Amino acid sequence: MAQIITYQNALKLIDEKEMQLNCLETPSIANAFEMIEFLQFILKTLKATVVKTGFDSPIQEIEFFKTIKPKILGRLIFYNKIYRFESNCPNDTQASQKYYLKKIQDLHTEYKKHLYNNDFFKYYKTSRTDRDHEYFTLGKVNILSGINSFAFEIDLQFSTYYDYKVARIIAHDLLSDFLNLKTSFSLQEHTISLTWSESQNALIELIYALYLSRSINDGKLELRKISGVFQQIFDINLLDIHHAFHRMKYRAKSKTMYLDKLKESLEEYMSKESQN
Repeated sequence: MAQIITYQNALKLIDEKEMQLNCLETPSIANAFEMIEFLQFILKTLKATVVKTGFDSPIQEIEFFKTIKPKILGRLIFYNKIYRFESNCPNDTQASQKYYLKKIQDLHTEYKKHLYNNDFFKYYKTSRTDRDHEYFTLGKVNILSGINSFAFEIDLQFSTYYDYKVARIIAHDLLSDFLNLKTSFSLQEHTISLTWSESQNALIELIYALYLSRSINDGKLELRKISGVFQQIFDINLLDIHHAFHRMKYRAKSKTMYLDKLKESLEEYMSKESQN
């Protein structure tokens, strides 16, 4: 890849790659494999930089091992799981639903066993920082602190052990979203098929309006999750919603054409009803 990969731009490059492959919600086997190769390349390049030049400050080192590397490694774990899941998934609709439900149960069991009651999990999820220097700087692994035996296999030049634990948490969350989307709003034979009759831009406009108005789950549901649900409901593939929304901001007339149409339709109906 021509562009130089740095601590600062690594995550941006990954986001751009995901948008290019359109694999933010339900990646295909081919896209998952391409992301695996891309993420491995990013990690290999960053490792060479870390080993050669190190960090400018402890703050930069903590940010790298607490935020940057876990997000990359977490995605790598996620796409590797997706590749295996999709490769082994049955083609039959009912069988595939049972398959994904079993994967959700397995993931929930893993969560309760390895994450939920774990002290470090609580530390990370509550956004604490008081032990960051211990958890996220090189050379701090204490073999007497009861750490997992996996710590003896990590590369001490490129891991603090706890960056891997954060990556596992991130991968778990991504997998949970993926599997829930796979099993939610599945179009069974007895289910009414819903077709979106407006343009893709109209649906994107609606999705952003619901997200920004915090109308769903008190605003706690991420945009990509809301988008994924609507794509499942209407069996539609929305291409690059972020760029589409960006273009809407520069419309010559109204920036909210579809929402204006909804308002006009509702007001017109109310006016007719009031006259009857």
